[in-house]
Amino acid sequence: MTTVQGYEILKSIVFGSRHGFALGHNPAAPDAYVTWQFTEQKDGTRDYYWGEYHNDAKAAERSFKRRAAAYRDFYRIEEKSKDSGAYYRYYSTQRPVDIGTFPKPPGNPPQIVVNYGDDRRRPVADGALLAWGELLYRHPLTAEQMEAYELKPDPDNPAT
Repeated sequence: MTTVQGYEILKSIVFGSRHGFALGHNPAAPDAYVTWQFTEQKDGTRDYYWGEYHNDAKAAERSFKRRAAAYRDFYRIEEKSKDSGAYYRYYSTQRPVDIGTFPKPPGNPPQIVVNYGDDRRRPVADGALLAWGELLYRHPLTAEQMEAYELKPDPDNPAT
């Protein structure tokens, strides 16, 4: 049983991008149910953010299904499996991700762009970096692209 901020995680779904959604319950909380988005680290730990809180179990279940389906449809990514395609993750350590703050190489546009939505940077890459957000690409960026946009690669990126 996993507990996050007092909420017992009842179910979760994780996609090949290592992003996912979780449904939690805490009968003692003002809003007894929550759906969170999360990023799963290579070691299986999860960073939870962007919670939607509910008083009703059915509303929370609808929120969980809606958020997961919207993510799947928008990014065209399926649930995580052993043969999930590899993504290259890069962290924006100097500023939130916005227009003009990341490369869009021909044939390798970012597949997923995530701003963490915090008013500060959060620890990522097992605490090795602090970042405002992350970008996922199908192919690795060049050293010049990373330097030009001040992006840091995830240490767990696939070997090139």
